[in-house]
Amino acid sequence: MKRKLEISELIFKVISYTLLTVFALGCLYPFLYAISASMSGRHAVEYGEVVLFPKDVQFNAFRQMFNDNMFWNSYSNTLFLTVYGTIWALGVAILGGYALSKKRLLFRKFFNFYLVFTMWFAAGIVPQYLNYLATKSVFNSVGIMDDKWLVVIAMGMAAMNIILLRNAFENVPSEIEEAAIVDGASEFQVLSKVFVPMSKSTIATVTLFFAISRWNGYFWARQMISNQNEHPLQVFIRLRLEQYTDPEFMAGWNEVFASDSVIYALIVCSIVPILIIYPFIQKYFAKGTNAGGVKE
Repeated sequence: MKRKLEISELIFKVISYTLLTVFALGCLYPFLYAISASMSGRHAVEYGEVVLFPKDVQFNAFRQMFNDNMFWNSYSNTLFLTVYGTIWALGVAILGGYALSKKRLLFRKFFNFYLVFTMWFAAGIVPQYLNYLATKSVFNSVGIMDDKWLVVIAMGMAAMNIILLRNAFENVPSEIEEAAIVDGASEFQVLSKVFVPMSKSTIATVTLFFAISRWNGYFWARQMISNQNEHPLQVFIRLRLEQYTDPEFMAGWNEVFASDSVIYALIVCSIVPILIIYPFIQKYFAKGTNAGGVKE
């Protein structure tokens, strides 16, 4: 039998649900507007007539974007950075979290403190930039000339995600690890056969964090990747935005669609992959964050 809600509880729920609904609509509106603006005619976009639904529907902006070879090139670069960057960063995080979760690790407290210290006091952009330049010179000296690998490897460290995995690994019962060792399992087998399967929720959550970070990465990709053919999608969108706001370039714009429609079309296409992947990982999100964020 359901308990009858008190007046105060009812008021609290109504206010909470109302605020959450308004917040959700506020988050959803920019995406809906981007879709509408990308499909609307030039006059409607330039004169601010698009509010929620598209006007003078046409798909010329998408056609312009799909016919641009640089768009597909930047898309492939983003996939490269996301896939390899996520794999590399996840591997570093799993190994780091596993090592720091072991009480038998020499100087364990110092390493844990040092890891957290980097979250409290960041070196800053200039030292980080100089560090990346030094790393780039090392890569070039061994024959790695592709700057995308610099972004993949140099951005592979994330203290917060290592801490989440460390806490998740610490919650794995020690009896299971001991049983695996008695059965003859090596250290790597204990990690891959025991700790990883029992922490899959946290690993899935951390994977999502890494993937979104790599997919949306802009600043360091813009700074470190000098070859335009290696630019990821986010840098390509920014360069197109700068181009379409250049008065000299726009002086000869005679298309039936607005230049902003192309930018909105690019934004929509950059969001779609994350929207497709997120529902499959979302079920692990709350469980994984709680498991990795709370230490028993």
